[in-house]
Amino acid sequence: MPKAVRRTFVLATTPVVLAALLGATAPPSAGSPGVGDPYFPLSGNGGYDVRHYDLTLGYDPGSGHLTGKAVLTARATQRLTRFDLDLSGLKVTGLTVDHVKADHRRDGQELVVTPRRTLHKGQWFRVAVTYSGTPKPVTDPDGSLDGWIPTDDGAFVAGEPQGAMTWFPANSHPTDKASYDFTLTVPRGKTAVANGVLLGERTRDGRTTFRWRQSEPMAAYLATATVGTFRTTRYTTRDGIQVYDAVDPREAEKAAPVLKQLPSVLEWESKLFGPYPFRAAGSIVDRAPNVGYALETQSRPVYSAAPDLSTLVHESAHQWFGDSVTLTSWKDIWLNEGFAVYTEWLYSEQHGGDSAQKTFDDLYARPASDGLWAFPPGDPGSGANIFGTPVYARGAMTLHALRTAVGDPAFFRILRAWAAAHRYGHATTAQFVRLSERESGKDLDALFHTWLYTKGKPRTP
Repeated sequence: MPKAVRRTFVLATTPVVLAALLGATAPPSAGSPGVGDPYFPLSGNGGYDVRHYDLTLGYDPGSGHLTGKAVLTARATQRLTRFDLDLSGLKVTGLTVDHVKADHRRDGQELVVTPRRTLHKGQWFRVAVTYSGTPKPVTDPDGSLDGWIPTDDGAFVAGEPQGAMTWFPANSHPTDKASYDFTLTVPRGKTAVANGVLLGERTRDGRTTFRWRQSEPMAAYLATATVGTFRTTRYTTRDGIQVYDAVDPREAEKAAPVLKQLPSVLEWESKLFGPYPFRAAGSIVDRAPNVGYALETQSRPVYSAAPDLSTLVHESAHQWFGDSVTLTSWKDIWLNEGFAVYTEWLYSEQHGGDSAQKTFDDLYARPASDGLWAFPPGDPGSGANIFGTPVYARGAMTLHALRTAVGDPAFFRILRAWAAAHRYGHATTAQFVRLSERESGKDLDALFHTWLYTKGKPRTP
């Protein structure tokens, strides 16, 4: 997207159309090897849309060995003589399309599949992949790790932006969301935690199998299958949300007072943004010092150490902004992070802390040379910058500038309308600008151009 918001630009969200808009090309009968995301061009694949993943995994923390079977139910969005899946490092031991053995080959992170029979546009099909190996995390452009990250007692599994492919074959761009079933088997005494609702657990012959279901659509990067030695707690909130917490015993004392506040945080956020989008909630608190971050894994954020309250508020806000309403291009990540940071400001303001205005003013007082102004949040420039301070803090400042311009009634109406209009779907910055103008009755192009796309420190707050 250019630095100035184009109000007439509507970005389609189906993978095949997105590929055409963003420049990916392929023969008419072959799915493209990526959807053409400007920062991660090989992320995702063209030509089909996955509707459901059924993942059966076995993991041995001692050896680091993973065995897996992934069954993907998908629909062809074009005629397909071949298509790609994203899968990094693991050895494929079998692959079928509609129960018929299919040819396949590896090409970097791409698993290229050639079915025996051509798939026709609109046709539903099932891909079954069996695989094994020792999964290794991805090193992102900013130097951080994501994907399947080994720990001293299991694995910390967090896939933003490209790590899903380290542990299951996927159409791994956020534009392709699907429901998930997980069957996870680990040595007895270990716990395997995934997204959604726990359907059951069973121990036999020294191994325990956990079954999880994430019914609402989910982007692949938000999936988790974190394994470790955990203390677990289950309860249901008064709103009927099933909560499951898994906490490393070494982090339990510090985490306990924060996790106890999750129901009240979700209730407060629901009043601001509309109903909580999922049936399940909770937290996975691991000890993973080589990770050093938290991620809003859908319905159950994962933390590399005991979180503070602000971090809990932040990751909970992502359940609306990022998980339910998902970005269409990684360039628009401020729609995730700016919203979550501004939720922290609102929580402080409404719970006896600094006002959002004071937080904004303190940030604006930073000199023009400060890293806050290094690049505009609506145009980070590369994948190395998508987790940078401008995306988070200046993204939140953009929302405060909007709030100041339109007033509180219109601003909070905008937040609720945004969460409702794109619930379980995808969205773009251009759509947020149009919605803000419609709900406020104001022309906001100049405001968004200044705060999202202008280089350096804006001249006036």
